[in-house]
Amino acid sequence: MRVVFLGAPGVGKGTQAERIAAQCHVAKLSTGDLLREAVRNQTALGLEAKSYMDQGKLVPDAVVIGLVKEKLADPSCTKGFVLDGFPRTVPQAEALGSVLISKNMALDRVVNFQVSREDIVRRLSGRRSCQKCQATFHVDFAVPKVSGVCDRCGEPLVQRSDDRREAIEMRLKVYDEQTAPLVSYYQERKLLFQLEASGTVDAVFQHLSQELAPYQAT
Repeated sequence: MRVVFLGAPGVGKGTQAERIAAQCHVAKLSTGDLLREAVRNQTALGLEAKSYMDQGKLVPDAVVIGLVKEKLADPSCTKGFVLDGFPRTVPQAEALGSVLISKNMALDRVVNFQVSREDIVRRLSGRRSCQKCQATFHVDFAVPKVSGVCDRCGEPLVQRSDDRREAIEMRLKVYDEQTAPLVSYYQERKLLFQLEASGTVDAVFQHLSQELAPYQAT
């Protein structure tokens, strides 16, 4: 099973990628995880990526694609993979397609997670996190036992700067400009599935599992 999960920040694709990967025994690949792993292992691409990250710059597409290509050759991807939030642009999608062709692979499905703007803003702006143990909570959906205090370690909970409304609006604007065109790109290639993702985590997972069932290894 080889699938890509698309969707704006806050639609829940990361959570569902974890669950689908575990259920289907395939690798979950996100660029953030790949970058951190490569930097930690001090690979050639990891060191190159770190040089950009240390300067606060975006890691170039060529480096990101290189990391994806390396990972696809890993035994963990033998049974398939879920690409979470990658590609982000049409050029990245084209590069990914070339990498897959070179490995005699092809995508089975591209799932586009759809959630209203109002719900996305509510989901992201309500998140609170613990800076000490990294636990996350939500003012509506995962309320801590004591308001503003981490259940795990008792430290104060904070709102991340990128979860403030102004930052969310900017993230969504960037998504609309750079990533939304991928919907048409994959639709033209008969790979796209539009998933209504505003329900509960379990309900979305059930719908997603049904859609991906034909591509799961037996």
